[in-house]
Amino acid sequence: MRSIPRIVIAGTHSGCGKTTLASGLMAALVTRGLAVQPFKVGPDFIDPTHHSAICGRTSRNLDPFMMGEAGVRETFFRASAGADVAVVEGVMGLYDGLDGTDTASTAHVAKILDAPVLLAVDAKGASRSVHATIRGYVGFDPGVRVAGVVFNRVGSPRHRALIEATQSLPVYGWVPRRDDLVVASRHLGLAMAAETGAMGGFGAVVEESCDLPGIMDLARSAPPLPAPADVSCRPEAGVRIGVARDAAFCFYYPDNLDRLWQAGAALVFFSPMTDRLPDVDALYFGGGYPELHAEALAASRCREDVRRAVDDGMPVYGECGGLAYLTERLATAEGDYPMVGVLPAATEMTGRIQGLGYVEARVVGGAPVLAPGSVFRGHEFHYSRLDCASDARFALELLRGRGIDGGRDGLVVQNAVGQYTHAYFPEGFAGTLVRAAGAYRRG
Repeated sequence: MRSIPRIVIAGTHSGCGKTTLASGLMAALVTRGLAVQPFKVGPDFIDPTHHSAICGRTSRNLDPFMMGEAGVRETFFRASAGADVAVVEGVMGLYDGLDGTDTASTAHVAKILDAPVLLAVDAKGASRSVHATIRGYVGFDPGVRVAGVVFNRVGSPRHRALIEATQSLPVYGWVPRRDDLVVASRHLGLAMAAETGAMGGFGAVVEESCDLPGIMDLARSAPPLPAPADVSCRPEAGVRIGVARDAAFCFYYPDNLDRLWQAGAALVFFSPMTDRLPDVDALYFGGGYPELHAEALAASRCREDVRRAVDDGMPVYGECGGLAYLTERLATAEGDYPMVGVLPAATEMTGRIQGLGYVEARVVGGAPVLAPGSVFRGHEFHYSRLDCASDARFALELLRGRGIDGGRDGLVVQNAVGQYTHAYFPEGFAGTLVRAAGAYRRG
């Protein structure tokens, strides 16, 4: 058993202020000298970048659909080592889960971690009515401990007094409306942390308007949790995997990178926009914003290096933005740009969402970096679409999700595969990629 002070910041709905509250709380606690381990419920890639920048510790995703409940507990324990407190930012509304169920909701994660929930409530345009909302959330699932509330966008002292006239739950904060602290957004969500430091500015607001000692007492009230078994045994595979990481390719689950390392690979980070291809035995291109950097990607000699590497048989794995980079061309509103050109398709950015939601995929063959017959889960979220050649081959059959073409995903050429699915690597997934890298190195 291990005691880990922890608190889940949940919301009544998307847009109620839980992201700014969670980030502000992290910043305020860090300013007080505490080691804060951040987490994000769900498959989000963007909010964790803000958490990581604020806390100086890598934020981790907690997603029961992709990871399973045991995976949530394992990641939570491993990442929380050495932290004074863990702050978990929820997703959507507290009880919003997969297909209208509890699965993968913030409430589900709170129950897995036996953590108290601090509910963010948007008070704009209401006073006494907010207590009816709160009572509904408290009583909806008796297994969820909604222990307190923070009111967001409180308009004035008079507004606060009207709410205080009726007591429904302990109040840990009265956050005023602040139109001067705004984080810019784009088509896939908020701007990344490297592009703006605005999120950290909410730390001073939380410091001034919230009961930080009370919130820490609430976090310390979480009971001890049974520790998962320690399976930290790392082989020495002797291979190097190049990981594209820059402003164009920035969507990675940290657990995936950890699993590649735990499978014995050395990770070599590089920028396809500015670097030549490093000396590696396999390549991993994550998602991100290649459409915003298409001109630089097209001008870089790295894309020619990647094409030669694929022709030579190097294992290459690309997800979403990485998929687009591996295709022949990328058409955006600004122009039509040549990409690596190893996958027989052209990518076009569109003005609306083309795929959004959880994915469950079965490997049907044809890609050495994916074990035939294996099943894994992930998520897709993209505004682009592919125009594939008539003889295109696909490695994945989707049991859930849209993929590239009506339930097919994983476009394959030689030892390269590109897919819209952002996979959460299951047991053995990383090992398959590492073994493919080893076979290429020996060859």
